Amino acid sequence: MKKVFILSFILLALCVSNFAQGKNPLTQAEYVRMLYASELDESKKSELIDAIRKRGIGFVLTSGLRSLTSTKSRNDSELKRTLEEANRRRENPSVGQIPKPEEVKKLIDQTRQNTLAAVEEMPDFVVKQRIKRSAAFAGTNNFRSLDRLIVAVSYRASGQEEYKLLSKNGVLQNNPKAKGSYEEVDGTTSTGEFVTVLATIFKRESNTKFEVVDTDTLLNRPTVIFNFSVEKDKANQTITARRYISDSTITGMSGRIWIDREKFRVLRIESTATEIPASFPIRSASRVINYNWVKISEQIYLLPSLSDVRLTFRQGKNLFESRNLIQFKNYQKFGSEVIILDDDDEEIPEDTTTTKPDTEEDNQPS
Repeated sequence: MKKVFILSFILLALCVSNFAQGKNPLTQAEYVRMLYASELDESKKSELIDAIRKRGIGFVLTSGLRSLTSTKSRNDSELKRTLEEANRRRENPSVGQIPKPEEVKKLIDQTRQNTLAAVEEMPDFVVKQRIKRSAAFAGTNNFRSLDRLIVAVSYRASGQEEYKLLSKNGVLQNNPKAKGSYEEVDGTTSTGEFVTVLATIFKRESNTKFEVVDTDTLLNRPTVIFNFSVEKDKANQTITARRYISDSTITGMSGRIWIDREKFRVLRIESTATEIPASFPIRSASRVINYNWVKISEQIYLLPSLSDVRLTFRQGKNLFESRNLIQFKNYQKFGSEVIILDDDDEEIPEDTTTTKPDTEEDNQPS
């Protein structure tokens, strides 16, 4: 009897080990069950995404399953991308192979070199931001639109960023006394997407920790996904709460980055503030930045195309989440006039990572 028990225990241990190593792909029934569970409990969605990444899928991804995923996940872009990448790995296992240690080191070292060089070579430019601001009870993902802003941003290579509110809900803002930013607008605002986040992650003094976790395809490019973390005293990231009084705090940062496997450039960042003091009114802060190739004065640069900024804060007995969805349009040389166009009233896309680059592939830097 004892031998049988020991044998059963060993078999169980082997099964657990195989599961942990991802040798048991998700079946369609498992996936659908977890998908329905994530619809009822938002926290289950991260478990589903993690399971797909670790185990892969053992079923054909049909149009029906894609439609079901979009419906039940409320068009969650991360889940859809993860599922598509798992399907590519199922069809061709060599496509999604995790890089070996020597390639991981090369990816980080070369991307650091290219990123910091790009920061130094950043031109002066202007760009239009289309911003949709919304809010929801925290954890529900049921956002209600608050307003729409159009903001002109002037960027100097020295790192200066100037923000000018052009319109709110389609009404032109022609106040000659308006400040050179849009901080006077009530609600959540965001700055620093162009250089600050990338520079913080890759400058050597940040002592950023990297861990390779997965592969993906963004902008039709093969990428490798890394977890990263920067401690508070190195990140020196500032979050400011403005309501009745203005209050700021310094935080660390952690998240994930998508690195082009061949061009050694960052195509996407997901960043979350860490080490937020317990007494601070903002309980969480996160930002997603998608990048794309754009042309300014006949030169090609990799710059933000879309950003999704979220803050969770307590108001009375309730916990709320604000969301700023920001599209960056019409990059031009510094001094150009930012003009409001008819298509600025169109809905802002939720995701730009599956679209083709704004410039032809052959024109992109190698």
